[in-house]
Amino acid sequence: MSKRFTISLDAMGGDHGPRVVVPAALNVLERHRDNVELVLVGDESVLREELRKHNREPDEYLRLRHASQQVGMDEPPSQALRLKKDSSMRVAIELVKDGTADACVSSGNTGALMATARYVLKTLPGIDRPAICTSIPCLDGTVRMLDLGANVDCSAEHLFQFAVMGSVLTEAVDNLANPRVGLLNNGEEEIKGNDQVKRAAQLLQQSDLNYQGYVEGDRVYHGVVDVLVCDGFVGNVAMKTSEGVAWLINHYMRTEFRRNALTKLAGLVALPVLNALRRRLDPRSYNGASLLGLRGVVLKSHGSADTYAFEHALEVGIIEAEKAVPTLIDQRLGEAFSIGRQES
Repeated sequence: MSKRFTISLDAMGGDHGPRVVVPAALNVLERHRDNVELVLVGDESVLREELRKHNREPDEYLRLRHASQQVGMDEPPSQALRLKKDSSMRVAIELVKDGTADACVSSGNTGALMATARYVLKTLPGIDRPAICTSIPCLDGTVRMLDLGANVDCSAEHLFQFAVMGSVLTEAVDNLANPRVGLLNNGEEEIKGNDQVKRAAQLLQQSDLNYQGYVEGDRVYHGVVDVLVCDGFVGNVAMKTSEGVAWLINHYMRTEFRRNALTKLAGLVALPVLNALRRRLDPRSYNGASLLGLRGVVLKSHGSADTYAFEHALEVGIIEAEKAVPTLIDQRLGEAFSIGRQES
């Protein structure tokens, strides 16, 4: 009999809370009834009411865990840590710490989630700072990018650690042996970049990772690497800029196809292609950012995620729990960091 994995869900987090989390949980259970159990964490009365809307009651596969508080989307992380000890976010993470759950998924406040997860679970030995990592589409599949905002100021050693974690995650979850690793930089020449990036490049060159060199911004989506490393400031700006460009292109296409009767007809003819493009680039299909470097699996779903998007984040959490990603990272740290420590 295959192992059953338990995932705790911060059911009160995000812009939509239980209205999205509950139906997403039910849909995922339909697909994974043989190997997954879910724990909905939040206001029990609210969760029961939402379940009744779907003609469902709690059972052995779908349990409820009451939490009397919830973290606001704009709440300072320090306040969430001090004053929200019974929040749905914190309780969901504590279920991972005590072994009740194998992973946690939340759409809640990113800063509060990272701070709480780091406080409750702690970081793996050899990891100074956790990083946020997610998949983005590229020409021949996806590339995993980190850090996306958890760490604004990073040393070369931090970037090196991110590279190790991203490589392990990609190898485990994507079943990709020896993934290619690159450093996001303002040029491909060795003389380009700040001191931290140049030093990180040296550490990567001396490691056993499959380091490919620097990657410029215009090559991010070309599929030249499988793992792209940068500090949280650069990564967050790059990601948000990409989202903005995608919105702009979509806006211009809609505007042009609606300009007159002829363009509307052209849009109708092109509709199958446009729908295929929309599906391929749908950000909901890439929802679910991993908080790497913790002693447990924690996934961050986008705060505005709908049911489909939250399902995807939950699916990612299941895979990382099955693959025991934190354990794999921990096993890899000794061999990967030995050179880095000698050099530093």
